[in-house]
Amino acid sequence: MAPRLIINADDFGLTPGVNRAIAELHRAGALTSATLMATGAAFDDAVAIAHANPSLGVGCHVVLTDGTPVSPPESIPTLLGPDSKAFRPSLLDFMQALLRGSIREDEIEREALAQIEKLQRAGIGVTHLDTHKHTHLFPAVSRPLLRLAQRCSIPAVRNPFEPAWSSRLAPNALVRRLQFHALSIFGKKSFQSLPQLTHGHILTTDGTIGISATGHLNAESLRKIFHAMPEGTWELVCHPGYNDAALDDIATRLRATREIEREALLSEIPQAIRTLPGLELIHYGQIDEHRDKPGIGDERLP
Repeated sequence: MAPRLIINADDFGLTPGVNRAIAELHRAGALTSATLMATGAAFDDAVAIAHANPSLGVGCHVVLTDGTPVSPPESIPTLLGPDSKAFRPSLLDFMQALLRGSIREDEIEREALAQIEKLQRAGIGVTHLDTHKHTHLFPAVSRPLLRLAQRCSIPAVRNPFEPAWSSRLAPNALVRRLQFHALSIFGKKSFQSLPQLTHGHILTTDGTIGISATGHLNAESLRKIFHAMPEGTWELVCHPGYNDAALDDIATRLRATREIEREALLSEIPQAIRTLPGLELIHYGQIDEHRDKPGIGDERLP
């Protein structure tokens, strides 16, 4: 059986240049899905693009760190940083607060629901959930996220864990690979045992590829990933965009690399379709088609 691949761009709504790249890639057949940031500076532009491109699957990119909330700040105090207005500025800060027990799970659920409902009010049929900086690696985030997916009739969630075969291919990413490996040990078993997944109420993939390559995802690394990709249903996570003036105003480590990813997707996705017989490109709204529900989260090796 040939692999099925979701090609998902994170940070939809971040800037007009990111939105433009997502629209262009989807129209070129090189992107099937994107996750929309409810408080992104270019949210309205992203919504307009989503409505103009109904074949693009659109999920909610739930932001709990390095951003601003949708909820009134006073309703989610444990999620906020020193200014009591914005989230904690880094994943490390967020992780430390989680491990100290300083973040309330009900506040995570309240804020994630507010972000989901903002998309739904804008007419977006949310295909799936994922999180900025993959914070649902942690059980305290994945638990409320899966509850919300079921409550809001959202059919799928990103599997935040990268399979070993993919992480080994990431160029210049030893430190990042080791970080995510350590986090995987902490949360993978908990994620796989969530009742919404084990009972098949919410679906996910066999793994998310390209996580360790973030910031280094280019044409060569894409070719290596596609050559190694085994049977199964996978998500390729990417961050394409234009490195323009609007991006200069955004706090992000991904700048010039967004254009490199955009060009790599444009060149390598058509090549993968030609050279991988039977490769099926889908979005999360199509994940349940011709797919057995048991075995979610299984690691499949080439």
